[in-house]
Amino acid sequence: MNIKIKTEKSNVTAVMEFVLLGFSDTPNIQGILFGIFLVIYLTILMCNSIIILITKIDSALQTPMYFFLSNFSFLEICYVTVTIPRMLMDLLSQKGNISLLACAAQMCFVLIFGGSECLLLTVMAYDRYVAICNPLHYTVVMNQKVCIQMVTASWVSAVPIVIGQTWNVFSLPFCGSNTINHFFCDLPPVLKLACGDTFVSEIVVCIVAVVFITVPFLLIVASYVKIISNILKLSSARSKAKAFSTCSSHLIVVILFYGTASITYLRPKTNQSEGIGKLISLFYTVLIPTLNPIIYTLRNKDIMAALKKLLTKSLQ
Repeated sequence: MNIKIKTEKSNVTAVMEFVLLGFSDTPNIQGILFGIFLVIYLTILMCNSIIILITKIDSALQTPMYFFLSNFSFLEICYVTVTIPRMLMDLLSQKGNISLLACAAQMCFVLIFGGSECLLLTVMAYDRYVAICNPLHYTVVMNQKVCIQMVTASWVSAVPIVIGQTWNVFSLPFCGSNTINHFFCDLPPVLKLACGDTFVSEIVVCIVAVVFITVPFLLIVASYVKIISNILKLSSARSKAKAFSTCSSHLIVVILFYGTASITYLRPKTNQSEGIGKLISLFYTVLIPTLNPIIYTLRNKDIMAALKKLLTKSLQ
């Protein structure tokens, strides 16, 4: 049921509750979708928890690279927990009602964790740059204090900007339809429901997207240009293969995450199709977080060795 209030000065009704349509266009398979997304969510929790565990207990993984990876895994858990449990609840109840405050909170946390992920991926690229391009000074440059500061900055930097952006969006009047054709309160579909002139808010969205998507991505590209240039200078084919293998997992994750996020937040509003937008959002909120731990474990010999060691101990 739509909950609205009327203002005294006009006949405009202000929306006080939204309805997330989610996957209501496929009512016959909602039970199947619930099962699929539940398995995916539990898989994400389990795989990332295992990565966090083995990077903490295995002495061979007590390096900056795996310190950043464990933080990235924890961030992934937070990121999916903001969206998937709510989506599961809506699939189970077949109701998508969400209050204005809950919608704002969900959007805020999604953007905070998403922005933090962009910054942390940049930090991880810098770590690989120092390791490959300046190996003799690696332990000095990437000492424990610096690593903690970089991770803290990745987590904290997005908070004030995202809170301001969320406030800017939800300070707009919502006086028309309260139906969001999405499975969570994402910026583009919510902003589409706002009344009046949304030009300033759209400019703010683009500026924030440039700060947290474009700039970090360009820094990552610059890091990898230097990394690849240095790798190609190596005389040993084995050294080249090892250097490429340590970077390839991170590079795959960067391409997948930044590719889908940039399509969502940097494309013009007029080109946004609700169906395509929902599908792309499904990629970077559900599918990519599912693939990330698989990419990092299957393509990393140290992680696989630590995992085998853990399994051997647990079976004894």
